Amino acid sequence: MTSQDRPLHRALVRVNTLTQLSEPLMILILCALVLTAGLIWALIARNPRVGLAAGLVFLLFVVADWLLLSALPRLGLSFGPVEPFLVALAVFRLGLNVALILLFPFIARAGGTSLTVRVALVGILHVALSLITVYACVVEPFHLTMTNLEVVTDKLSPDAPPLRILQLSDFHVERTTKREREVLALAERLSPDLIVLTGDYLNLSYVYDETARRDARAVLSQLHAPYGVYAVAGSPPVDPPETMEALFTGLDITVLGDEGLLLDVRGQTIRLLGVTCSWSPAVAAQGLDRALSTRPEPEFTLLLYHSPDIMPDAAERGVDLVLAGHTHGGQVRLPLHGAVFTSSVYGKRYEMGRYQEGQTVMYVTRGLGMEGLSAPRVRFLCPPEVVMVTLRGKEE
Repeated sequence: MTSQDRPLHRALVRVNTLTQLSEPLMILILCALVLTAGLIWALIARNPRVGLAAGLVFLLFVVADWLLLSALPRLGLSFGPVEPFLVALAVFRLGLNVALILLFPFIARAGGTSLTVRVALVGILHVALSLITVYACVVEPFHLTMTNLEVVTDKLSPDAPPLRILQLSDFHVERTTKREREVLALAERLSPDLIVLTGDYLNLSYVYDETARRDARAVLSQLHAPYGVYAVAGSPPVDPPETMEALFTGLDITVLGDEGLLLDVRGQTIRLLGVTCSWSPAVAAQGLDRALSTRPEPEFTLLLYHSPDIMPDAAERGVDLVLAGHTHGGQVRLPLHGAVFTSSVYGKRYEMGRYQEGQTVMYVTRGLGMEGLSAPRVRFLCPPEVVMVTLRGKEE
């Protein structure tokens, strides 16, 4: 499956055509949605004044959405297109009206028969959606969290100091924001033995944007660790070879592609493998075999791969630890359900967190940034994450 064949990629490209709409046509679409909301309420209330009031309230919330989304780049928070998300919010708001109308019989049985009660419920839903939108756009994308992952193995000496590895993934840089600055400050405070980067350094909307490349390169250049910084490429459309070259050439970062290195960290030896991401599991397995071809036993094996889709092959080959990203943890998660979408061939099987199959442990980080093209620049119940991995020898 090529990058263009991925359902999410196709959907984002199609919806991204909304960014090509002229402003007058955009306004016309939004006005049509406002008019529809007003007509629905006029028919339900059998009162044109109620319909007019409902339409004006709907318009007020749409304008508020527009102002919020337009302000995000000016505030230096995110830099996605306004039009697709604005239309999606307006359609969703209209859907709330329709859904509530369908629930009116149940509301009436509960004593909510008056028109005032029904209008108040619609207003509450609109306000709730606005608060969630503000939180998802402005607050959570910059609420950086850290996860501690401890892996105990008999392939390392219990008497030696533990190895501390910082994993950073899915930067998706558009421009340097306070999130990237906080990541750099945190990496410096943590002082890990080595830093590993598991792909997707630029936002898909900015892969060939010189300012984004310059900013991403500036961030990457400030990552340092005593035993090195190591990176692998991410998704093919996000990290094509020419972009990887532009980002990493001249930096003190080792980029691994279907190969392995033997690292000695204070007398502890690990085999670090890096495989270039492919959306074909068969191609990824071949890359893993090439990286494993020089592995001497019985060293601890750490595999860097952008997507968790390599887990079945890694487990079959006895890799000890896999560090991956790609899913963003769903980026938007729902209570009791989790990730809405993961862009993994295995769906929700490896959506985020720690997994173990046989002797192989994998951690899938939620990553740092957000999807590009027409995707809204939001995180909800899924804050950005850095992972501090501690490798310890197993006590006898």
